[in-house]
Amino acid sequence: MDTSVIVVGAGPAGLTLACELRLAGVDVVVLERLTRPSGESRGIGFTLRTMEIFDQRGLLPRFGDIQTSSAGHFGGIPLDLGVLGATHEAARAVPQSVTESVLEARAAELGAIVLRGHELTGIASGTDHVTAYVKDRPNLTARYLVGCDGGRSTVRKLAGFDFPGTPATTELMLADIRGVELAPRMTTQQVSGGMVMVAKLPGGVHRIIVGERGVPPQRRTGPPSFAEVADVWKRLTDIDISHAQPVWVSAFGDAARLVTEYRRGRVLLAGDAAHVHLPAGGQGMNTSIQDSVNLGWKLAAVVRGTAPDSLVDTYHAERHAVGRRLLANTRAQSLLILGGDEVAPLREVLTELVGHPAVTQDLAARASGLDIRYAVGAGTHPLLGARMPQLALDLRGRRTTVFDLLRRGRGVLLDLEDNAVLRRRAQDWTDRIDVVTASARDVEPTSPLITTAAVLLRPDGYVAWAAPGSHHDLPMALDRWFGPAH
Repeated sequence: MDTSVIVVGAGPAGLTLACELRLAGVDVVVLERLTRPSGESRGIGFTLRTMEIFDQRGLLPRFGDIQTSSAGHFGGIPLDLGVLGATHEAARAVPQSVTESVLEARAAELGAIVLRGHELTGIASGTDHVTAYVKDRPNLTARYLVGCDGGRSTVRKLAGFDFPGTPATTELMLADIRGVELAPRMTTQQVSGGMVMVAKLPGGVHRIIVGERGVPPQRRTGPPSFAEVADVWKRLTDIDISHAQPVWVSAFGDAARLVTEYRRGRVLLAGDAAHVHLPAGGQGMNTSIQDSVNLGWKLAAVVRGTAPDSLVDTYHAERHAVGRRLLANTRAQSLLILGGDEVAPLREVLTELVGHPAVTQDLAARASGLDIRYAVGAGTHPLLGARMPQLALDLRGRRTTVFDLLRRGRGVLLDLEDNAVLRRRAQDWTDRIDVVTASARDVEPTSPLITTAAVLLRPDGYVAWAAPGSHHDLPMALDRWFGPAH
C-alpha cells in the first residue's frame, strides 16, 4: 500500500479526518484538486458542539481571539442558545479559510501528507485495498478511501453512491464585500419579495446573502456577477451597494439530498459529499467536521488491527441518522426563510412557542448539534450515548478537565470513585484507552454526574458505558468499541 487511508478533499471535513487519523498513528494522504486554498469561506462560525470538539483536541487557541455569542436562530426566529447551559458559546465571524488553515497546519504537524493540484479521475476497489487513479501522476493504493470532496463529490459519483432527495427550487446569492457599511442582520430577515442577511466579518468585510422569492436556480458555468447581487439587493432593500468592492461572490440553492449509505466497501463519504442542504444556521461545515471526528478513530482502529471491520459500520449507523435529522431541520428552516405570506402563520405560531423554555432548548439543541445521542447500549444512565460534558477534575492533586483527557484522541475510562476492581477489568485494553482515577469538582447538584461512579469515553467524547446504569458490563463495552482484549 502507498498509504493506509486516502482522503479526497482538503476542506474542513478532509483536514479534520486527516488530523484524527494521524493522531491515532495511521498514515494518510490527502488529495486536493486545487493547487492552493481558494480563500473562499462558505462557513463563518462554529456551533457549540464544534467548539467542544476543537477544545477537546486543544485547537481553540490557534484561532486567536474568537468572538462568541449566545444568539442563534431557527429559520430566522431568534433563539437564546444560553438556555443550553453549554460549556461554550457559538463562535461568530471565523471564516472557513481560517478554519482550513488551522486544520491544515495541524495535519502537517501530525505528519499527514497533503497533495495539492492532484485530481481524482477513477476508483477501483479490491478485496483488501482501493486504488485511486490520479490525473498526471502514478496511481495510489490504500486500505480505505474517504470522499470529503463536497456537494459535487467526484468520489460519490465514481463509487456509485445513491444520492436521493429534492432539487433546488430557489437560488440564493452570497457576496463578501468591502467599502460599504451595512447594519448587521445576523438572522435571516424576510422582506417583500425575498430574504436578506448581513454579517460583519473581520477586516472590514460584510457578508450579504440575498434570495428573491420565486426565482429558480440559474444555469451557470460560474458564479454570478456582483452586479447581479447588487441589483437584487437594491430591489429587496432599496439600498444601493453597487459601489462596494466584491471579495468573493457565489450562489447556492435549497437542494436537500442524503446518500443512502455512508460506506460502500472500502470507500466512505463524509461531510457535504454525503449530505447537501440549505446552509441554515451554518450547520453544514460543523456537521462535516463532526462526521470526520466520528469516523477517524474507528477507521484508525480497524487499520491498526485492534478492532474488527464492523466498527466502521457504526459510522453509517450513527451519522446517517444525524444526516436525516439535519435535512429535516434545514428543510423546515428553508420553508421559514424562503416562504412568502403563506408561511407567515407558521412563523407567528413558532415565534410564540419559542417563548416556552422547553421549545427554545429543543430547537437550540438541534441547531447546535447538542441533541445527538448514539445507540451505544442499553441502560438507564442519562449520559449513555450522549457527549460527555466538560468536567473539572482533581487528578492526584493536579487540576485538569475531561477535555484535557481527550487531547490524545484515545478512549478514556474515568474512575470517579477510586475503584481498583474496575480498573483491573480494563487492564487488557490499556494499549487503546487511558485509565484515569480522579475526583469531580464543582458539579451542579442537579447533574447526573453527582451519582456517577465511572464513565467510558470514546475518543470522540461520547459516553459508551457508565456506572451505575449500564445494562452491560465494562468488558463488553470495551470489546464493542475498542476491539478484543489484548
